[in-house]
Amino acid sequence: MSCATGLFGALSPCAEDLVTRIFVDARSQNGWKDTPVLDAELHRIWALARWAPTSANCSPMRVKFVRPGPAQDKLLGFIDEGNLAKVRAAPVTAILGYDLAFYEQFEVLFPHRPAVREWFAGPENSERARMTAIRNGTLQAGFFMLAARAVGLDCGPLSGFDHAGVDQAFWQGTEVRTNFLCGLGHGDPECLFPRHPRFDFDDVCEIL
Repeated sequence: MSCATGLFGALSPCAEDLVTRIFVDARSQNGWKDTPVLDAELHRIWALARWAPTSANCSPMRVKFVRPGPAQDKLLGFIDEGNLAKVRAAPVTAILGYDLAFYEQFEVLFPHRPAVREWFAGPENSERARMTAIRNGTLQAGFFMLAARAVGLDCGPLSGFDHAGVDQAFWQGTEVRTNFLCGLGHGDPECLFPRHPRFDFDDVCEIL
């Protein structure tokens, strides 16, 4: 297939379409169609998202996929009123967390140098571990959303909820803390707001 020089430079037509869908046309959803999300689609999201770059391959993100039913009912008890309808209608809500004890997995994830565990273990390193978990878990969460869009789903990220309550209800007995929630499914375009502007390159970027 020949390449065409378009909005993103020299890309094949198929690649240009995919990049446009993931980065330009995609919107943060406020409402959802009844179209179900298959388990296979959730597995495909993870198959892509797991390749996100992280410090020393620490991979601190943890995910719980919540479908309508008892788990969703429990989750709704911690959602701010303005977000209740979004979460209730979502075919799946992903609870995206980060594991503060990520360093316990270095023997598996960083086998050529597992001693990096000592950079993060112990109370004297708790702040370094916390910041590393938040930063890299958020980086992975961004890749997670791109992966969801790549497999044909829409995303509705939100942060209006009781973090401590969700931690207690869904991560009890672990060192995982909730970062944010993300609805997954096929968005209802009737629920979208007009698109807001974004900065141009010269507004916020500088080449030194």
